[in-house]
Amino acid sequence: MSSTTYAHFLRFLEEELSLSHDSIAIAQKSVEQTQGPLPMLLWQYGLINLKELDRIYDWLEQA
Repeated sequence: MSSTTYAHFLRFLEEELSLSHDSIAIAQKSVEQTQGPLPMLLWQYGLINLKELDRIYDWLEQA
């Protein structure tokens, strides 16, 4: 994912799913350590529900 697309993705998480910057930062830190996909880590940490996870993957498909 390009840096521009990633920036739009982060904006989507904050604006459309109302995730806080701190919540996203925690998941991003875990991505660096585990190399897991950010959407799955957000779900595993309980920061998003399954419906929101589906929205994320729909957004990523269109990006």
